[in-house]
Amino acid sequence: MSGITATAPLVLVVDADAAARARAEALLEMTELGVITCASGEAAVEVLQRCGDDVIMLLTADALLGGMDGHRLAAAAGTLRPGIRVVVSTRTPEACRARMPPAAICTGRPWLPLDILVQAHAALREPRRAAA
Repeated sequence: MSGITATAPLVLVVDADAAARARAEALLEMTELGVITCASGEAAVEVLQRCGDDVIMLLTADALLGGMDGHRLAAAAGTLRPGIRVVVSTRTPEACRARMPPAAICTGRPWLPLDILVQAHAALREPRRAAA
């Protein structure tokens, strides 16, 4: 991963389910965004540390492989990449909202393509906050 060079803003897709990752990647590749996928929160943190300046959106499931769930990943992403748009897919959106930072978006699982495209569009169009 040390040689990652982004030519477009990136979405980081993190999901334990390979089919869900592939579905998100196929959808998001139709936009002007590049896509990186991971199965675990730990791998996602590594991506954010290596190329976080290029990542404008994180799409993650609440349940992930490894020791880090989507909620902890969302918090880590906010610390590593202030201003990143965080979208968490979950079977319990109301419970998710109670555990997430206020700026994070919780969506149903399985997510609807239009919901993800709306979030991707917003990530592209809204100004990014400068890192502290």
